[in-house]
Amino acid sequence: MATERLQFHEMGLDDRLLKAVADLGWSQPTLIQEKAVPLALEGKDILARARTGSGKTAAYAVPVIQRILASKQSVREQDVRALILVPTKELGQQVQTMIRQLTAYCSRDVRVADISGKADLSAQRPILMEKPDVVVGTPSRVLAHLGAQNLVLHSSLETLVVDEADLLFSFGFEADLKNLLCHLPKIYQSFLMSATLTEDVQALKELLLHNPVILKLQGSQLPDSSQLQQYSIKCEEEDKFLLIYTLLRLRLVQGKTLVFVGAVDRSYRLKLFLEQFGIPACVLNSELPVHSRCHIITQFNQGFYDYIIATDEQSLADPTAAAQTPAGKGKKKKTTEKGGKTKDKEYGVSRGVDFQNVANVINFDFPTTVESYIHRVGRTARADNPGTALSFIAHTELALLSEVEEGLAGDHADSVLKPYQFKMDEIEGFRYRCRDAMRSVTKQAVREARLKEIKQELLNSEKLKTYFEDNPRDLQLLRHDKDIHPAVVKPHLKNVPEYLVPETLRSAVTLSGRRRRKRREKPKPEGVVKSSFKKNIQGKNPLKSFRYTGGRNRKGKAGQS
Repeated sequence: MATERLQFHEMGLDDRLLKAVADLGWSQPTLIQEKAVPLALEGKDILARARTGSGKTAAYAVPVIQRILASKQSVREQDVRALILVPTKELGQQVQTMIRQLTAYCSRDVRVADISGKADLSAQRPILMEKPDVVVGTPSRVLAHLGAQNLVLHSSLETLVVDEADLLFSFGFEADLKNLLCHLPKIYQSFLMSATLTEDVQALKELLLHNPVILKLQGSQLPDSSQLQQYSIKCEEEDKFLLIYTLLRLRLVQGKTLVFVGAVDRSYRLKLFLEQFGIPACVLNSELPVHSRCHIITQFNQGFYDYIIATDEQSLADPTAAAQTPAGKGKKKKTTEKGGKTKDKEYGVSRGVDFQNVANVINFDFPTTVESYIHRVGRTARADNPGTALSFIAHTELALLSEVEEGLAGDHADSVLKPYQFKMDEIEGFRYRCRDAMRSVTKQAVREARLKEIKQELLNSEKLKTYFEDNPRDLQLLRHDKDIHPAVVKPHLKNVPEYLVPETLRSAVTLSGRRRRKRREKPKPEGVVKSSFKKNIQGKNPLKSFRYTGGRNRKGKAGQS
């Protein structure tokens, strides 16, 4: 007989905190929250491994806030009591947002400051001089403020949290983290939260934790096939563009979608390519200002647009280099590209960032490690929501596919990517259109697109700091999926002639258009319309099962033709 789940109101939390939890719509804690919060409130150090999307942020934020509220009942002095270390600026802002939501009814008693942004130390100094209760930042940023004496931790710190601990070493924070420990008191409570328990996490455990409770709550790092459908398509470079055009233009992929590529140039090339067909998408990469990146994520979560082309630069350099090195492995990408464009080493979108209600993840360029694949695909099928992942596999990436499948099979037999079967000749009629579009997407067009977008985002970033703080409604006027148009756009490509759509797909693609035309035409007898509709619905469609329905077709079977 299953035991009843522990509820938030049974954890001894402050009423103000419980009210904020209710406002967030959390009817009951997730598994990591149920196990970690009571242990944290007992004062124990915790090393927790739980898969992405399981609620790890709240699992440490709730006890941190509760401890601060409890301590302020007896001591009213304003000091920094909690430090939360994150690997990226995007995650820093996300953590700050979560804590502000949880402290909505006690914001005077628990103040939080995010110092992970790129603002000058002097600009952030006044915030830290007020001694916020919770400080969020990357290790390098926190260390810089400690060196400038803007931040003092050795006398007041009670709690240290390392979020996404498995990424800190891979992002080059090992030296910063070790130097930072010298500024901490001898006794404090520590939490290490991670999606994977790597050797680096074990090393952090020895450095930071004292007799910790280790929570390994999921056997697999990704949901099973009942929640997450994972597919792979073997295709070459030109076919990748043909497939993405077909899937998006014919709306065979429906819902909010993240498309991952491996290089900045690649993201703009794909955006310009899709613009040729009137498909709006926005790019997200390390060259954009951090305020703009966070704003893009916020607007995507709010439903302003459906497609983000995200550059997962930590896992893959330029895909064209993959053919020159075995399995795409080579030297690490430098933080400065040709033309002197600097890249933000504290950028990360495939890991830790909470993209909400993502229906699909498409790996346009396949990741180079199992961990990177897990973090990318982990952006969908979060909490109890279903999701679909589709990976395009070139012949140079087959070795990487084998590594990922082997790594996932070790966790769960259902996690292996299923080959997605369909006939390429069904969409061969679109190939000439794709080639026509690619002729306009030249290297010069990509270079101009990068410069134009970066300049525009820099201007927007300044506005975000000042004007939009006083005019929050005007935030909605700033859109990141607008056409950048350095390439010559050919208007005829935006329309899809019916004769090009395969017969097996017409029932899914053109049915709504036919209905609109029928309203303008003389109505047909009711029986004829129903018969035609029934015939179209029953037509076989080799790609229809990938339309977002939780990864299953109408008969409840996995999406294979």
